[in-house]
Amino acid sequence: MATLRELSRIPEVLAPGHRMCAGCGAPIVVRQVLKAAHGPVVVANATGCLEVSTTIYPFTSWQSPWIHTAFESAAASLSGVEAAYRSLKRQGKISQDIKFIAFGGDGGTYDIGLQSLSGALERGHKMVYVCYDNGAYMNTGIQRSSATPKGAETTTSPVGKVQPGKRGSRKDLTKIVVAHNIPYAAQVSPAHWNDLYAKAEKAFSADGPAFLNVIAPCPRGWRYDSSDTIELCRLAVDTCFWALYEVENGKIRVTYKPREKKPLVEFLKRQGRFNHLFKPGNESLLEELQQEVDRQWEALLAQSE
Repeated sequence: MATLRELSRIPEVLAPGHRMCAGCGAPIVVRQVLKAAHGPVVVANATGCLEVSTTIYPFTSWQSPWIHTAFESAAASLSGVEAAYRSLKRQGKISQDIKFIAFGGDGGTYDIGLQSLSGALERGHKMVYVCYDNGAYMNTGIQRSSATPKGAETTTSPVGKVQPGKRGSRKDLTKIVVAHNIPYAAQVSPAHWNDLYAKAEKAFSADGPAFLNVIAPCPRGWRYDSSDTIELCRLAVDTCFWALYEVENGKIRVTYKPREKKPLVEFLKRQGRFNHLFKPGNESLLEELQQEVDRQWEALLAQSE
């Protein structure tokens, strides 16, 4: 396991000076993951906050080959590049070992890009796909996505007399990816940097597709002070809202178990998007959300080796 001092000496692929919001989880995720590449990388980036704010023409923060692709096609674009690389290497026209990684938000991964991600995984391309999950379409106006938690307020799941925020539960994308029988998939959090770094190393070294689902809080969409990003990531894990686990060649392993599992309200009450849940009359919804987290956590523990 690398130390913080060792990690600080690894050159950055994402340079400072980008225009991501203060406290945004996405650039933290990108920097931590790319520390584990240990060599040249080609990056594909789906349309979204990360793409828009790191490449405002004529500037770029990417110190690597970088491809902007549409919301729905990051995995498809990168799989084509990876296939071309393998062909050129077989022909002896390239000798360098290069790694391939795609970044997409939950809108471009859970929803619009799910079909191209599924295709890339099924075809077996040796690439890493990273979803920075901020729980909504933050770049286009904080609309709900299938990653938005139940009860959260967004511009398309408003709170009012008709509904108390988003009606349905969030999609479990990690399990959907695991169903493709790929070599490696994991959920990680930037608050647990050592766990993230170890899993990113495994993803880059996997003999085939690998997937990392990373919680990435958004101060604007979640409505919290920008200095609390890492604390919210930590609370998400300690309440088991965001479990840290990996699936390596079909074997499930929980990589972090809270010493004291905190109640879900500790995570929810720090975010303005859930303020309405703490008003009289919504007690049953809070209880329902807690029961669902408990159910999923117990099921994961039962499956873990």
